[in-house]
Amino acid sequence: MKNICIIGGGASGAMAAISAAECGADVTIIEKNEKLMKKLYITGKGRCNITNSAYYEDFLQNILRGRKFFMSSFTAYDNYAVIDFFKNNGLAVKEERGGRIFPASDKSSDVIKVLENKLRNLNVKTILNYDVKKIEKTKDKFVVNEDLQFDNVIICAGGSTYKSTGSDGSIYTIAERLGHEVTEILPGLTGLAAKGLRLNDLQGVSLLNVSLTASLGKKQIYSELGEMLFTHFGISGPLVLSMSSLLDKDKMQDYTVYIDLKPALDEEKLYNRIMRDFEKEPKRAMKNVLRRLLPAALIDSVLEKSQISGDIVCNQVTAEQRRSLVKTLKFFIIDIEGFYKLDLAIITRGGVNLKEINPKTMESKIVPGLYFAGEVLDIDALTGGYNLQVAFSTGYCAGKHCASS
Repeated sequence: MKNICIIGGGASGAMAAISAAECGADVTIIEKNEKLMKKLYITGKGRCNITNSAYYEDFLQNILRGRKFFMSSFTAYDNYAVIDFFKNNGLAVKEERGGRIFPASDKSSDVIKVLENKLRNLNVKTILNYDVKKIEKTKDKFVVNEDLQFDNVIICAGGSTYKSTGSDGSIYTIAERLGHEVTEILPGLTGLAAKGLRLNDLQGVSLLNVSLTASLGKKQIYSELGEMLFTHFGISGPLVLSMSSLLDKDKMQDYTVYIDLKPALDEEKLYNRIMRDFEKEPKRAMKNVLRRLLPAALIDSVLEKSQISGDIVCNQVTAEQRRSLVKTLKFFIIDIEGFYKLDLAIITRGGVNLKEINPKTMESKIVPGLYFAGEVLDIDALTGGYNLQVAFSTGYCAGKHCASS
């Protein structure tokens, strides 16, 4: 019977342990925290977006880096296998906008209970509050911290985000000491720092049904309709998080990023809408009438970008000023400066170089018997359940092949 150590008790680690134990291995999870799956608990704002119902090709389009590598493990254990796993183990699920799959209870704790019960039933051992500082490969054993020995090791220790959950990036140093290259570590699915905005006024303002676009020269990098918000640092929310993962940190000053605050109206229809509002209250200050069209906290910023005084009464606004206002509403420019700090990101971009990993088995090509799964790898995806699926698929394959090798 193989004696397998899994470093990291998150989503990928739990699935790797289940997969290995089902193949007959003696499995031990080593976890830095006082309990398993702390990051899974806060995933999806505590609701846990387990996976996505998208069909194969559409699903893979949402894997930004490592798509070709991921195809093997996804084929072996896809999103429908994950859904079936949770259903078969007593968890009711539901599908929401964009194919997102959640527990019907909206509680991530219910997802964790399923995984913990499965681990318990398979007699998987756990060692909590144990910080792995060193892994060495002897002739036929792996030695962890000079006091634990195993036949095989699966590293599932996450990335460098949400350090309070144990993913502090220290595992990268251990991987490098074992001979692996770690690609540049960056924040993924993160907010963006911005300048030239009244952020003190705008902080906390949410925008619904707006369009966010990013271009580099004549090439459009991103353009989607949805939700976003202003923060103390800049901009965040679903649209921004997705866009951030497509941006190059070295080209931040070169991107043109803008919000279409009224995407349902073309410029002419928006102009006519503004004309009607002004005609209804011709002697009121324009900044007050614009409350029909915009959140109050955004009005001063829009007027500033339009170079119009908000105190001017509506019947004194010129056609040129109205056109300027329309242009600003359709092209509200955001000057972005860079990503938020790494610890504020949802996921990590970068990780163990995929060229050094067998995509079918998740085994290291450098150190036989060493496997990797989850966020520690240089794979990342958009929001919508795709990143958790990466954890489950790679974890399943790592566990299965590690136990049977």
